[in-house]
Amino acid sequence: MINTGKWTPYVLALLRIMAALLFLEHATMKFLQFPGPIQGVPYPLPALLLAAGAIEVITSALMLVGFQTRIAAFIASGEMAAAYFMGHMPYGFWPALNMGEGAILFCFIFLYIAFAGGGAWTLDNTRRPATA
Repeated sequence: MINTGKWTPYVLALLRIMAALLFLEHATMKFLQFPGPIQGVPYPLPALLLAAGAIEVITSALMLVGFQTRIAAFIASGEMAAAYFMGHMPYGFWPALNMGEGAILFCFIFLYIAFAGGGAWTLDNTRRPATA
């Protein structure tokens, strides 16, 4: 039997890094219109989207390097819950139809990271001693 448990911190770190990079892409779409503008969003951005973009930049950068990972992930999870209920739910109940699948997935991935931690390769791990 293969011992997959030893890989858990590394796979968790990969999940954290990839989710943070994808989350950062949402911020770059808001602020830089890269890799493209968000469809249906007026520019200049409304205040609510400016605040969302700021949260996305800050929390994704923190999660990317693994600094204050649990706090950043918890805040990002809350933002995605709000994004789903404010931006997607009004268009129907089913996430596949209201285009809210991404927001739900981000919400629960970040919620998991908030409780599980950032895994390996974090600045948080370098700041505190390893526990047995």
